[in-house]
Amino acid sequence: MNRPVKLGIAGTCTALLVVGGIGIYNVVHGLTAGASQDGRPDASGSFDPSTLSSTPPSNAEAVKLARAFLDSWAEQHFDGAASDSDTPDTAAQALRDYSDGLHLKKVTFDHVLSAGPSSVTPGATKVTFDVRAQVAGGTWTYSSAVAVVHSTNGVSAVHWNNSVLYPGLGDAQSLTAGKLPAGAGAVKVVASDGRTDLSTFSSLRDIEATISQNANPKGGSAGTGVAVVDGDGHGDGDGVKTLKVFSKGRTPVIKTTIDARLQAVAERAVKDPQLQEKPAGTVALDWKNGHILALAHTGADGDIAINGIKSPGSTMKIITSAALIDRAGLTANSPAPCTDSVIANSQQFHNDPGVKANPGSTLTQAFTVSCNTSFIKDGFRYLVHDGNASALHDEAVNVFGMGSWSIGGGVATTDPSIPADVQAGDQAAQFIGQGKVTATPLFMASVAATVRGIGFRQPVILPGQHQQAAPRTISARTAGYLQSMMRSVATSGTAAPRLGGLPGVGAKTGTAEEGDHTNGWLTAYNSRIAVASLVEGGSSGVDSAGYVVRRLLIGS
Repeated sequence: MNRPVKLGIAGTCTALLVVGGIGIYNVVHGLTAGASQDGRPDASGSFDPSTLSSTPPSNAEAVKLARAFLDSWAEQHFDGAASDSDTPDTAAQALRDYSDGLHLKKVTFDHVLSAGPSSVTPGATKVTFDVRAQVAGGTWTYSSAVAVVHSTNGVSAVHWNNSVLYPGLGDAQSLTAGKLPAGAGAVKVVASDGRTDLSTFSSLRDIEATISQNANPKGGSAGTGVAVVDGDGHGDGDGVKTLKVFSKGRTPVIKTTIDARLQAVAERAVKDPQLQEKPAGTVALDWKNGHILALAHTGADGDIAINGIKSPGSTMKIITSAALIDRAGLTANSPAPCTDSVIANSQQFHNDPGVKANPGSTLTQAFTVSCNTSFIKDGFRYLVHDGNASALHDEAVNVFGMGSWSIGGGVATTDPSIPADVQAGDQAAQFIGQGKVTATPLFMASVAATVRGIGFRQPVILPGQHQQAAPRTISARTAGYLQSMMRSVATSGTAAPRLGGLPGVGAKTGTAEEGDHTNGWLTAYNSRIAVASLVEGGSSGVDSAGYVVRRLLIGS
């Protein structure tokens, strides 16, 4: 990057329109009071900034001094120009940095005119002028102004501030010419189609900003021109504003895995009227490769699609069933008696309303109607040994890839949790997704994707992002049983009111208690995507999250 111009003392001034057809004036270089033969004040009549006059200099006097100042600047006699100001040291350095930062070849001034008393600097007369600067890459023209003040002994001076270099420059800002610096919005983050800007989707604006700051863009080239940058003028600074473009560059692009069409569906789905404006989050994955295709959310508590850490309720029965099949050798037809209630570690558990007792229930039947007591009984019988209830945690980590994920681009996600050392009533509650078990829609979508894709593929939002592997691939036997069970939920079980009739769909609903309300969950897959949704305050999974998931499955 070219060396930018260091600013002087802070000051503001309204920019004037640039005037074309610039002609060069003849410089008249002299001061009015105590002047020597070269036109500058002698030692007996120097400007005294501590004795400013409240009466502005006359228009003629102000223009005469401004022309002397500008003439020295044009001749690159920076110390000479600075001596006509009220802060010579600051002005001299700023003028040098202006020249260096812009790679200045030549600067001329025209239309040096008095604008009367200054409205910004008390006791000053404003003088406007046009600038024509030949800088790196081309010619830059603009309008600026100075305020001329004088001390009580009648000696005038240019009041130095940032607006002398360019109107409106802020503290610690600089000017640069040549290759334009990167700045806000200089990187375009797009969907997988390579065109759709992620910032067009309300749910992805924060993610787009994070990715643009952290990921490495592909292609693109910087344009040339003049820009304001942050910094002290002695190193690279972030672009603040482009003032002049000599040649246009190409914006570098970061392509994500987001499917623009499906993302639009997700944005509408979380605002489904049936949700009555309850906070909702959803994530859709390509179960073949783990790519995040859509991610949407509502509510005031941030992105609950990837950070809404809640008890997942009965959607956890997918992992519980996998553990029973893998670790206890059960099948989809193994006995799983469904009773009205069960006591585990001195704590009584009930089923949700509408679940009928069925002493002869199989694992598939218990899964289809979401019988809590079946999974607590079988969980305690087969997965808790001598007080050790870590089997569910181990299954989640080893088969379903539970852990700390990086989806790419610096986007933060909240990790799910199934503690390995649960005690007392939490040993039973974990099997039905309650107690200390927590998850996000992102994780539960990945659980469904692992079942459908017969293997864990860690979700990512950037193609090529490193994907964490699970220690063990889910067996075809276990995945086959789970697919059959999830298909039963979609066709004749708890998800059927929303998903029945949709081809190739497997699902699991969940309702989790939280304080004085419940949260609704549903995770599902079809031939292309795996999706999960959470609705805070949802009466049940099917009657809240079910509406969101249905829209995405149909829209895929």
